[in-house]
Amino acid sequence: MEGIAYVNDTFMPLETGQISIEDRGFQLGDGVYEVIKTYNSVPFALEGHLNRLDRSLNMLELPLPKSRKELKRLIREALRRSGFQDALIYLQITRGWAPRQHAFPDKVKPTLVLTVRRARSIPQDLYDHGASAIVTGDERWLRCDIKSICILPNVLAKEKATRVGAFEAILARDDRITEGTSSNVVAIKSGRIYTAPEGNWILSGVTRAHVLDLARRECMIVIEEFFDPEFLMSADEVFITNTSFEVMPVVTIDKQSIGDGQPGKITCRLGQLYKEEVLLHTTQTVL
Repeated sequence: MEGIAYVNDTFMPLETGQISIEDRGFQLGDGVYEVIKTYNSVPFALEGHLNRLDRSLNMLELPLPKSRKELKRLIREALRRSGFQDALIYLQITRGWAPRQHAFPDKVKPTLVLTVRRARSIPQDLYDHGASAIVTGDERWLRCDIKSICILPNVLAKEKATRVGAFEAILARDDRITEGTSSNVVAIKSGRIYTAPEGNWILSGVTRAHVLDLARRECMIVIEEFFDPEFLMSADEVFITNTSFEVMPVVTIDKQSIGDGQPGKITCRLGQLYKEEVLLHTTQTVL
């Protein structure tokens, strides 16, 4: 089985899920999404993801079609039906079905799609030896803080990276590093941790927040400010974070080595602390 889908009040196999051709998500990209990872059938950082979902919905004046309590119940049931322990839960909410027009329609019912897929396996070699990246222009819209389903510029940048064998494309706008196509970017220099500040130029990652909190608990200096591509290339260490791959060391950018070309000590330490945080959470939490 590929996975489980829940579409507008009905559970079904993932491959049979359908929405209307007139859904505003399909026609206009009028919707938001979240991705949550489960470990041993327990979602990690669920409240953080649901809080960000609420914020994105509010920015689009889009109502949550279920209460948070009911949404958690649906997530629990979808996980049970899937049988997957380590999974990725995808939530997408669109404004719903309406004849195509740009302005918000009246009295429309939002579409809720929830899917559960087995979490993809990340090769251990990437963590042991590090990943590669490229830097390319950030061509996205100016509300990157909303987790909108309109991510075509991210797709194009990721494809650009893929075609040269890179793991991620790191984005730069006005000579400032913002983030990756599906990740937040962190540079380490002289023991200090640098990352772009929260605001409309980045999507503030839930994993990013956990990693920065872990760094502060270790008494590391965290500086949330923009830096330029030259600073990035001269960093001692670079890593990227997201829900799926957690903390990923980046050892080459545009085919140039970062530091000594190996995952750095601080990166590895934060990656280990994150795994410990996940283990603690999944052994103590009941959804």
